[in-house]
Amino acid sequence: MKVDLKGHTTVIKDTQGDCVAFLEKVTNQHESYKHQNLILDVTHDKSTTIVAIKAFSELSKLHKKEKKSFVIVAENIDFNAVPKALVVVPSVLEAHDIIEMEEIERDLGF
Repeated sequence: MKVDLKGHTTVIKDTQGDCVAFLEKVTNQHESYKHQNLILDVTHDKSTTIVAIKAFSELSKLHKKEKKSFVIVAENIDFNAVPKALVVVPSVLEAHDIIEMEEIERDLGF
């Protein structure tokens, strides 16, 4: 697991290719990230499935209660099958763009 802090956003990259173990680590350490926008990069795990992505739902809900963004970066999945409650994008650059848009929406009171 590699953690990179950029301004108001923390990017956590899975380096082992195991989504389940990665989710467990991030959940256990969530207290230290809860005041930051969070990007979880699971692109290292080429076998990531929709089921594995859906497992992040509870953590996403918990994080969004703090009025912070929660974005997952994944490749080779059917983005149309992702639940509306989760934000999943194919690149870290797009994740940063989503966070910027959500920050603007929060500033405007949406």
